[in-house]
Amino acid sequence: MGTRRKSRELALQMLFQADLGKQPLAEVRSSFWQGRGDVAGDVKGFAEDIFRVACDRAPEIDKMIQAHADNWRMDRMAAVDRNILRAAVAELMAYPATPRAVIINEAIEIAHKFSSPESVHFINGVLDSIGKELEKGAGARHEAAAVKSLEPGA
Repeated sequence: MGTRRKSRELALQMLFQADLGKQPLAEVRSSFWQGRGDVAGDVKGFAEDIFRVACDRAPEIDKMIQAHADNWRMDRMAAVDRNILRAAVAELMAYPATPRAVIINEAIEIAHKFSSPESVHFINGVLDSIGKELEKGAGARHEAAAVKSLEPGA
């Protein structure tokens, strides 16, 4: 298993613990790493980054998931599916240089390991829709910046 996959799985587990345990985030961070043994610094760092972004931008991420999960409320989704989606959307937002297909494929592989076969299709569909929206938004921002740079005095 690659270091990024391991980080994504650890981020999922941290999000799951925070979601179900209703613990303060600082407590999740400290208790989660206790007893985990030696986790490489780059693995821990990337997991912490995903967890931080998912928590810091939770209202925005949840709203986006809700908008793309037709006929599903967040509280009705399986907890593991909800947190796979949160981690993947956080990564899509925080790491735009990582190809969307890579992030979605990683989320699907993690869903195969931690969730049900039916959930894999659901997660794929929701993330694909969100990824397209984020790319469209990024494209519009780049276009606006390019137009602004052409303005006199810019």
